[in-house]
Amino acid sequence: MITYSALTTIRGEDAAYQLADAIEDLTPEPTGVGVFEIEDGSGLWEVAAYFMDRPDAGALAVLSALHKAKPFNISDIPDQDWVSKVQRELAPVEAGRFFVYGSHDADRVPADKIPLLIDAAMAFGTGHHGTTKGCLEAFDALLNAGFSEGKVLDVGCGTAVLAMAAAKVLPNSVLASDIDPVAVDVAQANVVGNGLEGRVTCVVAAGFDAQALKNNGPYDLVFANILKAPLIGLAPDIGMQTAQGGYAILSGILNEQADEVIAVYQQNGFNLHEKRVIVDWTTLTLGKKAPIAG
Repeated sequence: MITYSALTTIRGEDAAYQLADAIEDLTPEPTGVGVFEIEDGSGLWEVAAYFMDRPDAGALAVLSALHKAKPFNISDIPDQDWVSKVQRELAPVEAGRFFVYGSHDADRVPADKIPLLIDAAMAFGTGHHGTTKGCLEAFDALLNAGFSEGKVLDVGCGTAVLAMAAAKVLPNSVLASDIDPVAVDVAQANVVGNGLEGRVTCVVAAGFDAQALKNNGPYDLVFANILKAPLIGLAPDIGMQTAQGGYAILSGILNEQADEVIAVYQQNGFNLHEKRVIVDWTTLTLGKKAPIAG
């Protein structure tokens, strides 16, 4: 069986994700769309779409023109086991006490690490991206500093790797949410695959709109590994829903965007606790200020 790919490059992260969203509405529908940063300092991002039927070249040409992207390169893909190929090339990731791995590497889990099973077929949040790794390392640092219990929320959970990391080491159950129902299905499958049923609850929610998120707060720790714009938009809600003395771990932030995000969160009751950089990405650990007496 022949499948098809359509690849282009575009300048800027926000533009790349907007183009990816537009591709999802094409007919025939893509079986998958990926957005990848080209880490050469050029500022370019690759947008890749995969189709079971030959894509509409005219529609793709219109999209590339509207979004000011390079013309799409459409190619035939010979039939092969792409998931197995990706798995062979995807090495496990160590992030503090955590070890993120695919099922093909189950025999490589160190005895002294906390395992998190995320298969390559499960999309974004495998731990290989600097934002996910940064969040896991930031969480590990909080644990080393004495954080040991409390309510935890993972907003924009993707594969739920962060929620599962918390559920593995903390006594409370963890709430994970995502705006994308497909991501929530993936998250739930990962929860089951890691034996965490009943420890992590996955819900569809746009920000804090879902009643389940409001009813469960305030939280002692909020993970939000998304992008700068939604992080800034969520700042008031995260500020209100984080308990005094609690923390927020934020990522999906390009290094040059970090100061702006810090400033917005300071306006919403947070202090900068820690800042860590992995290649082009910054992860922030923010502490909720105690109220001033008087």
